[in-house]
Amino acid sequence: MSYLEDIFSLEGQTAIVSGGAGAIGTVMSDALLQAGANVVVWSRTRASLDTFAQRYSDRPELLDKLLITEVDTSDERSVEQALDEAARHFTMPEILINGVGGNRGKKSFVDIEVEEFKDILDLNLIAGLVVPTKVFARRWIDASVKGSIINLTSMTSYNPLSGVWAYNAAKSATLNLTMGAANEFAKHGIRVNAIAPGFFLGKQNKALLIDEKTGDYTERGKAVIDRTPFKRFGEVSELAGATVFLASKEASGFMTGVSIPIDGGYLVHNI
Repeated sequence: MSYLEDIFSLEGQTAIVSGGAGAIGTVMSDALLQAGANVVVWSRTRASLDTFAQRYSDRPELLDKLLITEVDTSDERSVEQALDEAARHFTMPEILINGVGGNRGKKSFVDIEVEEFKDILDLNLIAGLVVPTKVFARRWIDASVKGSIINLTSMTSYNPLSGVWAYNAAKSATLNLTMGAANEFAKHGIRVNAIAPGFFLGKQNKALLIDEKTGDYTERGKAVIDRTPFKRFGEVSELAGATVFLASKEASGFMTGVSIPIDGGYLVHNI
């Protein structure tokens, strides 16, 4: 093997990507596949899974390394069963990407709908981190597996964005729990890190950043670009390298409890 293969190859390993059929999840799942891993993509909807698998219809060498599964990651039993299925189909997973999450628009604090707030917390924090991490860590500890967990933090993990109160709360908690879990699981050889995407245009935020009628930046879009040194939004493909890096024990085996911003310099803005 070449030096780069020694450092970054994931050949023979199995990775699970929850939320792996979404825009960001697709890039992360693909990166792991291209690095040689067996990849199990979890999603709540069969349609999104089928669309993801269709990408590899003419790549049988990759399709053979792919398993798609409908999973509700807020349900502990569902996660347990899906983990068992993945282990039977490939090998015991050694990599978990917690990619479930999302938001539902923007409003003032006094207009918060409490039930919606709870739903967003559940989606991003319970389904997006707590349940899968609990299930995997317990299984890995029992089997002495030195696994790698990669969470998805956010710019809101560091600085709140106006009007997205539940998302702010969930993602700041995701950063906190990433660090806390890293500390607790280190003695078992389990690493817990995160990737913090900056501003990438997707279905969830496009209307907030781009005027649908004119194609110009909205006021929020202009504000983001103004404080991003690279003066552009990110391309989701730019998340692939950090995914493979954090998944590989050879490349990042002494790293745990960190969140890597991929944000075009957004967090280092100054005057």
